[in-house]
Amino acid sequence: MNKFYITTAIDYVNAEPHIGHAYQKVMADILARWNNSFGKDTFFLTGTDEHGQKLADVAKENKITPKELADKNSLKFKKAWEFLNIKPNRFIRTTDKDHVKTVQEITKKIYEKGDICKGFYEGLYCKGCEAYLTEKELVGGKCPYHNKEPELLKEDAYFFRLSKYQDRILKHIKENPKFILPLTRRNEIVNRIKEGLNDLSITRLNSNLTWGIPFPIDDKFTTYVWWDALINYLSGIDYPNKKFSKYWPADVHLLGKDNGWFHAVIWPAILMSADIKLPKTVFIHGFLTFNKQKISKSLGNSIDPVQLGKKYGVDSIRYFLVREIPFYDDGNFSEESLKNRVNNELANELGNLISRTLTLSKKLPEIKKSSVEIKFEVKNIEKLMDDYKLTEALNEIWRCVQETNKYINQKEPWKLEGKELEKVLYSCLESIRKTSILLWPFIPETSEKIFSLLNIEKQNLKELNKEIKSYKVKKPEILFKKI
Repeated sequence: MNKFYITTAIDYVNAEPHIGHAYQKVMADILARWNNSFGKDTFFLTGTDEHGQKLADVAKENKITPKELADKNSLKFKKAWEFLNIKPNRFIRTTDKDHVKTVQEITKKIYEKGDICKGFYEGLYCKGCEAYLTEKELVGGKCPYHNKEPELLKEDAYFFRLSKYQDRILKHIKENPKFILPLTRRNEIVNRIKEGLNDLSITRLNSNLTWGIPFPIDDKFTTYVWWDALINYLSGIDYPNKKFSKYWPADVHLLGKDNGWFHAVIWPAILMSADIKLPKTVFIHGFLTFNKQKISKSLGNSIDPVQLGKKYGVDSIRYFLVREIPFYDDGNFSEESLKNRVNNELANELGNLISRTLTLSKKLPEIKKSSVEIKFEVKNIEKLMDDYKLTEALNEIWRCVQETNKYINQKEPWKLEGKELEKVLYSCLESIRKTSILLWPFIPETSEKIFSLLNIEKQNLKELNKEIKSYKVKKPEILFKKI
């Protein structure tokens, strides 16, 4: 079936959106637009995670209800993504009624299968992760992601029989090389599974936590936030109805490495227990760092993506995040690097290419079709995008920009006239058109502006090789102002 279903991690609403959240959502939006541009029936899901102890505590500090805090901050995430031209098909909230219903249905289904049982739990609990940690996972006695010592919790709980699915998960990973990407993350997870899987506590007592989805098996308990959150990938496409049948299994779950274990081990086990197909790929990207530390509100080093976009332009931020930070690894955020890329690449290379081509094109009333002398191979770009190598794909697209600039410098069209000038300009205009199609998922606003300047309708990837019969271009405009 010609479909593409992509999801991101849903963001926790105890604090406001930062550039680390934006990084993942921009990457997801690019992949959704890319597949959509090929004519695939694309569904892109993102949203907010709104239950749990952490949120309840922050709401209490602010003297408001958890729901009021969730409403306020969820809207900030939604508006931030709208500002950054991120266009999900659904923005799900885990307080949505259909999500609550789906979580309870899936939980009942797994309980009836015998994979949820009652017991007693004692363990180290990190409030930041909303999860129990083992001694092995701690660094210097602290959570590696939140730099805080976990607290010891003891309480009655219901457990999910994760241990039952250890061999089946390992078999699935072995038989499906693209199930966990990149390879380094796959190896880390496989080694950890081989150490042995423990059954998981999936509830909190109501006496300790009420802000969550009521546990459908026993009304003395509240469902754990991470159990509830994972199921959004099903409720977001209306499980088990028509939309679910159309889009599931997910083609890719995008998430950061602090969520890798939940998505590559716990989530597959939940799906196996519920007799639901597994997603095709769980892609675990690196962290966006600032001064080599993970960007997060709890570490006090967050950067507001909306303020950054207002200062430098939305497409500049989108471009920088992909070009600067390899999707397979951690990458450091630097405002200085951002300025350099805007000035040297977006303004100088792309902006000047458009400006001088259109200026020269205005010398002729019309530029008719002729043989195109600038050739570039897009199969490699398609392959890189299919492998989620977004940075490398953008590098290849940018090579097209550079090659066209090189061609202009070699041909010196400002010295030419008549048919000779027309031929060179047609090659340049066709190269710009193709590049704009390829760049649209990355910098959509700029691409659409370029189509307008070329005086043609917006085109998609299926139309890449349909050459334009003649061009009557508009006057050039400055696409990117130098900083």
